[in-house]
Amino acid sequence: MPLRLAYSTNGFADHRLSDALRVVSDLGYDGVALTLDHQHLDPFAPDLARRVAEVRRELDATGLDVAVETGARYLLDPWHKHQPTLLSSQGRELRLDLLRRAVDVTRDLGATVTHLWSGTPPPEVSHEEAWERLLSGVAEVLPRAEAAGVTLAFEPEPGMLVASLADWARLREGLGSPSALRLTLDVGHCHCLEDRSPQQCVADVGHDLAHVQIEDMRRGVHEHLPFGDGEMDFPPLLAALAATGYGGLVTVELPRHSHAATATARHSIGFLRAAEAAARTAGPGQETEASRS
Repeated sequence: MPLRLAYSTNGFADHRLSDALRVVSDLGYDGVALTLDHQHLDPFAPDLARRVAEVRRELDATGLDVAVETGARYLLDPWHKHQPTLLSSQGRELRLDLLRRAVDVTRDLGATVTHLWSGTPPPEVSHEEAWERLLSGVAEVLPRAEAAGVTLAFEPEPGMLVASLADWARLREGLGSPSALRLTLDVGHCHCLEDRSPQQCVADVGHDLAHVQIEDMRRGVHEHLPFGDGEMDFPPLLAALAATGYGGLVTVELPRHSHAATATARHSIGFLRAAEAAARTAGPGQETEASRS
């Protein structure tokens, strides 16, 4: 079966959400990753239930599946990007409130995946204390997710406390490997910092996947690039992903390209469908130049 491609609304920050959904659907995507933000379904604005119901009707009308993301840059603090986090000394409860609201929004949209990440610890917090705060914070949200039938899809993010797949394994095991906690794998991050290829990463954690993010990237540089602008070879990667049997969304994650959202989204789906076609003959682990064309 073809991979279920999606596009993140954080790459459509200059569009109304309803317009972004129609564009993504018209381009042939199967879903969206909906970043809750001030311009796209603000979870703290009035009449949330009514607005969620409207978005659900729009999703139904366009036939798009959805995963809910909580990585808005300045939603919680207009001065500090991605703050506060579960690791913060002040404002931590605000992050917990956002995660609880996101789980509820996910449920009410008829979806099953809420994305989250760790953040970076403040300077005054030790590494071990940061881990204690993270474990306790995720543990607080898990019962709400379980009751809602929602999976928390945790993303390792370069530069954050949970940066690598080894960090992800520590988090999962520290919480007792709950079924409601699974992995968001950004394959560009694998190329950026892991000690093995992205396709090997996919093979190693395929059983944990709840969400996949995709873009081009260069080794050692955490910069999300349009497809063809980085170093990654996509047909072997997509073949490895298909081999896992993963059936969730594979979301294009280009948050700094809203200025060219429609052109970037059009290029991305064409590139990935071509790479997917090449993957049918390339197979996992085989090198190819198809991704450079």
